[in-house]
Amino acid sequence: MSESSVYLGLCNPKSPTNVGATMRAAGCFGAKAVFYTGERYSRAARFHTDTHQARLNIPLTESQNLLQNVPEGTAVVCVELVEGAQSLTDFAHPEKAFYIFGPEDGTVSQDVVDGADAVIYIPTTGCLNLAATVNVVLYDRLAKSDGQVTGNELIRQSRDVNNRVVWKKQP
Repeated sequence: MSESSVYLGLCNPKSPTNVGATMRAAGCFGAKAVFYTGERYSRAARFHTDTHQARLNIPLTESQNLLQNVPEGTAVVCVELVEGAQSLTDFAHPEKAFYIFGPEDGTVSQDVVDGADAVIYIPTTGCLNLAATVNVVLYDRLAKSDGQVTGNELIRQSRDVNNRVVWKKQP
């Protein structure tokens, strides 16, 4: 079996807060790289909120065309409220995926949707913000995967240095 890999593409993200939170999610869920289009983030980047400094380990790259950044053998999955899209609850994630997310105040362009291997949506009432959508999709991918690591060792590695709480009533 080949190695699982995830890349994220953001279409003209609206705020540095969303990009920062997306970078944090990318770090937490093991994404290889994040690409973005548009000018809004570049103008506001100095206000970043990448509190885990994921950008030091995960490239954040401006792009004119997200589809040109898709590695060979990687499926393009648009995540957007698009008629005809498949619900995330029923979606089987490809092993190698390039997820493309639309902006909060717009949509993924028709040419990008036409170039996708799959189009999915999160079945909510109303739309989530960009960073929340990224987190939900990446968590869903993890929850449906076979190779997830769990347990106390992962908790010790992942928690904040100020957290040393232990639950003593474990089943």
